Amino acid sequence: MPQNNIIRKFDDMSTLIYNNRFIIALLCAAMLLLGSCKKTVEAVSQDTLQKYFEDNILNKEFIVNYALDSTVDKTIEFDGYSFILTKTASYYDGPMTGTKAGITYSGTWTSNEDYSKLIINLNTPTPPAQFSFINRSWKFTKKSLPIMELSPWGTTDPKVLHMRRL
Repeated sequence: MPQNNIIRKFDDMSTLIYNNRFIIALLCAAMLLLGSCKKTVEAVSQDTLQKYFEDNILNKEFIVNYALDSTVDKTIEFDGYSFILTKTASYYDGPMTGTKAGITYSGTWTSNEDYSKLIINLNTPTPPAQFSFINRSWKFTKKSLPIMELSPWGTTDPKVLHMRRL
């Protein structure tokens, strides 16, 4: 008899599981979803960011590949210019030059600690009018080199600047 009693309890359990199968399936699915939704954020060290910036941007020659000011394509205005952000002891600022036909315009570049911002200021000697477009605070929208894709920092101005590394 005791064995019969145990078998009956298992039969009752099967019926219980069968009758509540929908709730059990929902609970299992919820546990799977909640358990697998962990975001893994890789901590990128400052040294890694500096190395990437130094190896791919600093002391490299860039040209304007695309410049859009609202709906006006300004790319042709930068035809023949090449730009170099020069490395100094600091990884966050330094001299910058823009050169065309033997004339060099000097200025500075500045970046923040995570290299998401790039401030360009070419001002010596008197820069050409088109430099008013390039002289501003930019944010990197993509660092898919050889092209740096930039848009204005802190504003939604419809401006775009793509600089291609040579």
